[in-house]
Amino acid sequence: MLDLLSKDRIVDEAGLRAALYHLSTISSSGATALQATVEHMLSSPHVFAYIISVWDRREAMISQIMTDFPTKSQEYLASIARKMLDSLSMSFLALPAESFAADVSRNISRHRGFIEGALPVLCTLGTMKFTGTGSSEDEIDLFDVESDYGFIKRKVPQKMRKRNRLKVHTAIDTSLFVRLGVVVPLTSEAGASLSTHILAELKDVLSFYFSLLRRTELAGDIKALLLPNVGESAKDVAPEVSSTEDVVSSTKRPNAYPMVQPMKAALYFDNADGFGEWRILISTEASKNLREFRGADEKIFKIIVKKIKQLSNGHFSEDNHKRLNGPDAGIPIHEAKMTRDLRLVYQIDCVLDQDGEVGRSYINIEHVIKVYGIYTHAQLGRIWDALGSHLARKGREYRRRCIFRNRPVIFNDSVILPASFPPAELEPEFSGSPLDLSDKDMDRLHSLLVLEKYVTFSQLCSPPLLMFAKGLIANQDVQHVFILTPQEQKIVECTTSCYVLGRSGTGKTTTMLFKILGIQRAWEMSAVDMPKPRQIFVTKSRVLATKVEEYFTKLLESLALAGYTLEELAEMKAQSVQEGLVDLDDLPDSQMNIPMKYSELDDKHFPLFVTFDRLSKMIAADMLSKDVPETRDSAGLFFNVDDAEAHDSFVTYDVFANQYWPHFPQNLTKNLSNVLLSWIVKGSEHALACPEGVLDRPNYLRLPHRSNPNFANQRGILYDIFECYTKIKKQRRHHDVADRTHAVLKVLRSQRFPGQQIDYLYVDEAQDNLLIDALFLRQLCRNPDGLFWAGDTAQTISAGSSFRFDDLKAFLYRVEQQNTSVNSAGACLHQPTMFQLAINYRSHGGIVNCAHSVIELITKFWPNTIDNLRPERGVVDGLKPVFFTGWDKDTVRYEQFLFGASGSHIEFGAQQCILVRDDAARQKLREQVGEIGLIMTLYESKGLEFNDVLLYNFFEDSVIDLSRWRIVLNGVEGQEHAPNFDRDETRYAGVCSELKLLYVGITRARKNMWIVDKSDKSDPMRIFWTSRNQVQNCTPGTDVPHLAVSSTPEEWASFGRSLFSHKRYSQAIHCFERANLRREVNVCKAYQLREVARSSIGVALLSDQKRAFNLAADAFTDCGATATGNQKLQYYRNSADCYIRAGDDIKAAEAYINAEEFEQAAKRYRKAGRFDKTLHVLGGHSMNIPEETKAELWTVCRLFYCSRNNTKAPLPLFSTFDEELEFLEDYDLDFARASLLESHSRYYEAAELHLSENRPLEAVRAFIKDSDNGNSTIRAAETILEYFWRKCSFRITAQTVADEPMRHFIALADQLETNKLTLVTRDLISMFRTILCGNHEPLKNLALSLHGNNNQPAALLCLDHILSRTTDIRTFAVEEMQRFLQQFHAYARLLYLILTIPDPMDSEHRGIQRLFSIVQLSGDEFLIPDGTFLHNCVMETRQGITWVTEHPSGYTASRRNVTQLLQGSIRTILKDKVSEIDAMCCKSPVFSQCLPFLMSGVCRRDNCPQEHVTVSKLDRQYYNNRVAIHIWQILILQFMYSAHPYIERRNSMRDWLKHLYEAINPPFFIQGSPADLDISLMPLRLDGMKVVKLWIRESFYSLDPFYTQAEFLTALMGITSLSFAFDRNDAPVYISRAKCTVSGPLELFRKGDNRYMVHDLLSSYQGATRSSISSGILYLLHVLDNRLYANLSVLCDCIEDICSAFVIKYRMDPDFNKFPLHDVVLPCSWLLLPHKFTAEKDTKLFLMGKLLDEIARLVEALRVEVGMEFLWLNHTRFTPILRNVFISRM
Repeated sequence: MLDLLSKDRIVDEAGLRAALYHLSTISSSGATALQATVEHMLSSPHVFAYIISVWDRREAMISQIMTDFPTKSQEYLASIARKMLDSLSMSFLALPAESFAADVSRNISRHRGFIEGALPVLCTLGTMKFTGTGSSEDEIDLFDVESDYGFIKRKVPQKMRKRNRLKVHTAIDTSLFVRLGVVVPLTSEAGASLSTHILAELKDVLSFYFSLLRRTELAGDIKALLLPNVGESAKDVAPEVSSTEDVVSSTKRPNAYPMVQPMKAALYFDNADGFGEWRILISTEASKNLREFRGADEKIFKIIVKKIKQLSNGHFSEDNHKRLNGPDAGIPIHEAKMTRDLRLVYQIDCVLDQDGEVGRSYINIEHVIKVYGIYTHAQLGRIWDALGSHLARKGREYRRRCIFRNRPVIFNDSVILPASFPPAELEPEFSGSPLDLSDKDMDRLHSLLVLEKYVTFSQLCSPPLLMFAKGLIANQDVQHVFILTPQEQKIVECTTSCYVLGRSGTGKTTTMLFKILGIQRAWEMSAVDMPKPRQIFVTKSRVLATKVEEYFTKLLESLALAGYTLEELAEMKAQSVQEGLVDLDDLPDSQMNIPMKYSELDDKHFPLFVTFDRLSKMIAADMLSKDVPETRDSAGLFFNVDDAEAHDSFVTYDVFANQYWPHFPQNLTKNLSNVLLSWIVKGSEHALACPEGVLDRPNYLRLPHRSNPNFANQRGILYDIFECYTKIKKQRRHHDVADRTHAVLKVLRSQRFPGQQIDYLYVDEAQDNLLIDALFLRQLCRNPDGLFWAGDTAQTISAGSSFRFDDLKAFLYRVEQQNTSVNSAGACLHQPTMFQLAINYRSHGGIVNCAHSVIELITKFWPNTIDNLRPERGVVDGLKPVFFTGWDKDTVRYEQFLFGASGSHIEFGAQQCILVRDDAARQKLREQVGEIGLIMTLYESKGLEFNDVLLYNFFEDSVIDLSRWRIVLNGVEGQEHAPNFDRDETRYAGVCSELKLLYVGITRARKNMWIVDKSDKSDPMRIFWTSRNQVQNCTPGTDVPHLAVSSTPEEWASFGRSLFSHKRYSQAIHCFERANLRREVNVCKAYQLREVARSSIGVALLSDQKRAFNLAADAFTDCGATATGNQKLQYYRNSADCYIRAGDDIKAAEAYINAEEFEQAAKRYRKAGRFDKTLHVLGGHSMNIPEETKAELWTVCRLFYCSRNNTKAPLPLFSTFDEELEFLEDYDLDFARASLLESHSRYYEAAELHLSENRPLEAVRAFIKDSDNGNSTIRAAETILEYFWRKCSFRITAQTVADEPMRHFIALADQLETNKLTLVTRDLISMFRTILCGNHEPLKNLALSLHGNNNQPAALLCLDHILSRTTDIRTFAVEEMQRFLQQFHAYARLLYLILTIPDPMDSEHRGIQRLFSIVQLSGDEFLIPDGTFLHNCVMETRQGITWVTEHPSGYTASRRNVTQLLQGSIRTILKDKVSEIDAMCCKSPVFSQCLPFLMSGVCRRDNCPQEHVTVSKLDRQYYNNRVAIHIWQILILQFMYSAHPYIERRNSMRDWLKHLYEAINPPFFIQGSPADLDISLMPLRLDGMKVVKLWIRESFYSLDPFYTQAEFLTALMGITSLSFAFDRNDAPVYISRAKCTVSGPLELFRKGDNRYMVHDLLSSYQGATRSSISSGILYLLHVLDNRLYANLSVLCDCIEDICSAFVIKYRMDPDFNKFPLHDVVLPCSWLLLPHKFTAEKDTKLFLMGKLLDEIARLVEALRVEVGMEFLWLNHTRFTPILRNVFISRM
């Protein structure tokens, strides 16, 4: 049943109810069952805590547990209570810090430490053996001993502790008791008492835990610990990220930050052996003295250490505690005599107690000994009176506590224990009388009070330090944790997020560093198995990040963190600053000891000190992928780590000023300085809500006045500038900080945060960031109480920057509100604590006060541009800034006082600087005074410090005129003529920026500030300062202070390095020249040349840019040649980068080799195409190149050489044939692979490989080489044919493909062994040979052969080439015409067959696809290659065609579209070719014979359109040939009409039927008659006649008596005759349906009975009725009587037909003749139609008589040529011969 209480069973609600029910049952079953149940729950983490937190009947169990709590140490060790305390303490530690109040969180941490410490103490107490019972005088209260003095507590005397320790068994580990905070017991009674006390404390702790479990609101958080995938506690997600999924669950990794709260004592060590209760604080100077004595005189060193030990034990004898300053000097300063002339100077001071309990509600103040230094008598001087007096300004209470002493431990003894004091109200410091000190003593006083740092002396001598560096003995420069001020201590110990504001030099970075160190130290000292706190320090400056990291590492060394070995400490953290001159920003990321991606960070990398740029790239590398289309463009902003030119695409302030600002329209930039608008338009909170992260113009103009108030009334112009900037930036493909941050934030909206979030974030110099950067940074930290923002908005001297901490606070508050509301409903939103540091540790009061007055002016007039802080103050007063005034052109020039008279040489020292406004002012001053010292612009000086600063012509060079400078006079009391600021705020906006710049200039000075200005514009500020007594005016006639101070070469060199680290190369050159360090000068010049080259980008011509980079590269190369170690490598690396930008990859590679960057060297050689050198690098430095890069470069080199057969590699590329073959196959180097196969006589494989890569010529050659393989010959032939088909496809002429490859193929075809080929293959090869040779005659026979073999595509190709040449067939005789038309019919038929195929792209029609060179790419996609017939068709009509897609080899289209294109093109060809032939046939004489020539042998017509044929040729064969050519033409035309069903065809069909009729029924009997017609000689025989029948039928349907009235009767008689001649059975049916048989014009109706004469004609031809002969006669009588228009030949045919029927019927009448047709001679044609021999017909002689009369009249008309106007003939007019022909015929 215990399984009911397991973790897996309580996941859901049902399981939890079952578990609680079971627990209720067990709780009443007795103690044994209860103990087993509790032990089972404790066996899994957090189960017991969770069940108790949700069980409503827990009180009975809790009561039982508390009752049974052990009272003896032996019982506790094996008790369930011990397991319960251990489990619950771990559960509560793992809960989020925000679940508890700060005091509860501290108690949880403290209790865990007590539980861990109590166990070994209880074990030890059970085994301790005591020497005897203690007496009352030996026993000590185990805890605090109350003093006789009310507010003072006295610590346990050191002697007593030593004496007590001697009585305990020596095997006891006393550190266990010390760690628990208790005294080692001396007697068994004391041991029992201590055991009882510890158990009572443990019981109270358990009761405390149970009280927490009763809080219902904690149940959810505990459940989240137990079941991380079921419920999650409060999450920390930024508003832009989707709230549906947490970035990093707080339950996936136990929280680190609850463990880091008790960190105060973690920063300091306990006193080392031999030291007493007094804590010794030793100054930096004293530590330096000790080191000097350690090296010079070890005996003196031991005396000093002995003296310090005496003082730490409270031995204040007369020699040890002599007052050094006078009784009226305030705080006593003491000296301790060590030798005859050597004194140790110290003070009894009051500082915060390091050992106070964290859980206490107050912190004690304790006595300490502060050692100032070790001096000889001569060195003591008068400074100590001044020091005591200055310290007394802290107040009376401070003085009273410093003077107070405890009573001696032993009466009349000099041993005194330190006193402790409760905290007191902070007294305001009061100003004392001015100190009468020389400048030198004032500097020394400032050093003692401000610059000196004080560390606990025991730290210097602690064993851990000796283990690592042997402390002072090693004489190493180890940094130590010094004592912080109470204000700084509050910041370090703050448990919430915080904002720390302070002006320059107030210790902001120090508090950050100490908090990082404290948290790290607390985690190291904690015995709890908790994850390491992840802390990140972020700043803009690489120099600052590196220096802070280096200092942190030294502090870690001083603390000697537990568990770290010497090697681990040496390797921890990032690369330290290299010796020599190396720009830290040049160091490659690979040397930073941190991964490229944020997600790859491990615990070993923390605390992490990193620049914002580096951190952004790390996160971007995780989030932005070039493979994702949505992030591809953004990715380009970050992934350029190996690209030396990537630096040029980032828009910094210098890039903006040099490359952008000059290109903006002058009407916009007039009267404006450089303005970086990204701060507001793209970097503000408002921009986050805008598309693409850019404020549009209306929203920008509507911003409140406090957003960049300096330009509030110029926003329209500023937005115009921003638009110009954006346009140019886009053109140049540049990006700035805002672009980068927006890119990451955009991806964060849709992606999970990469990697694991951190516990603590520290952002230094926060004013240098955009607000959107703050949002980005906020999302790094999962702990809402782990944020530390520090900065100073007075240092934002960049124009356009309007950063304020108030804006940052408001923005982050809104972010936290949204996070809380979205992710943890009901959670408490902790407001970050605001701290202000007002004490300036850099400069003395004289300079600080003057600088703060400038801040006051800014705050007075422009309160929204700067954060309003408490007044800044210096610890020590000092010289006021000197303002040189009255030195104008009318008096002696001030330059001679400041810089020396003409010809003299005055030189400023290394710690002195002249500040000017800009480069132009510097150049002007240089021309006046020469190389006098360091001259820097104000912008260059930011971040630097100097002892002495001379601000030169600041006001004279200002763009602000005097009238606007006068606005500062409003700050002078009683000034009546100051301008009214409120009347025109905009006019004075520029003064704000000027004052910020002035503030930067003043705060650069530590000791002396000199302001030199001859302009009237300086008067307002001078008057303002003078009225406040903050400057000393120096006028002509007064003593001019001595400005120039000489410096040693070492000082010049030291400051030169400082300037170099801040990238002030030209100034560093000056310093190194003064130090006579030529190598360093050359290094700085190289860096300076690189800066010049970089500044030329986008400004100078590309050639000039390359030249500039080449100069810098050469300079770095020279530096590398003389350098050693890491410097040498870095200089060559810089040289390589510059060569790359100069476009010289060869030199870049050589430089990379010298830099030992062999990977980059090989890559550069590769880019330059020097693969030989690439191979040498790979071969010579294989071990120094990553495997991935090495493999890639080897591959590239192999590809290069293998793809060029004529280029030999300098080194072997492969070890075996198989390896080479495999490589060539893997990388598709098939040509090289084929060559390799051929070299091994594997021709068939090589040929097939060539074919697979579309190299048919090489394939055929390889096949032919394989002469022993019959398959190779066949494959060669197939390949040749495939090539011929592809090149000589349909409609492609030989001239268009007659190129070199084709000639090679023809030659190879001749080399084929044809005996190994099939007949079809040989015919095809012959066909293509013939085509390509242009000899078309053999193609006719080939076409017949191929057609006979059913190779229709090849036959069509032959015919197309035959018929491609235009042939004039009009001159052809009948036999030639018949052969041609037969051939053309085959061509047309093959074309038409393509149209009848539903899917010519189907696989069974590969021949058609080959004919038209169509290539199937996929199932439904086909390629139409370039140069083919179909491709040309597409090109001709490309416009408007949307169903084809461009392809590198032509066009692609779907199956359906290709089919439509093919068949449409064939239809066009068919129409064009048939129409062409038809036109020539219509003009050809062979289709009509000339009767005059036939009769007389003479034709008098010029260009007679009819055939002249002699009678001798007219035979039956000739007759049938003439009929056949008509039928061939009809069949050909039918293909066109079938392909184009909507084409107009009636006239053409009627004409050709008329010609066919005439050919069958010629006018003269000599020409032949239907009796000569032989159907077997006709085209396609009966199949051909079907087309003729179809035409006759369509002609009947289309015959319109009204439309063709003039020729109607002729056409009607002709087609009626043809229909009954060829289609007698079906003709009556379709004739009856024809429109012409229904009605017609009136002239065709007979008068009287109104009969339609057409019916009589049809009845006559049909011959199926008794009256058919009579109907025919009546029809002829109507035509002849009414003289209806008709063709005479056709009319004669009709008359003959009717008369023949009459004669036959008459002769066959049995009543007339007994023997029908006996002895009757009839024309053969009369006997063809069987209907004429049927007897069921009437013959009316009277009608025949009428007809004969009409015929006689017709003959007469022909004879006399009168009355024959209604008659006509085809192709000719009536001539006497023709009239005689028809007369004789009739």
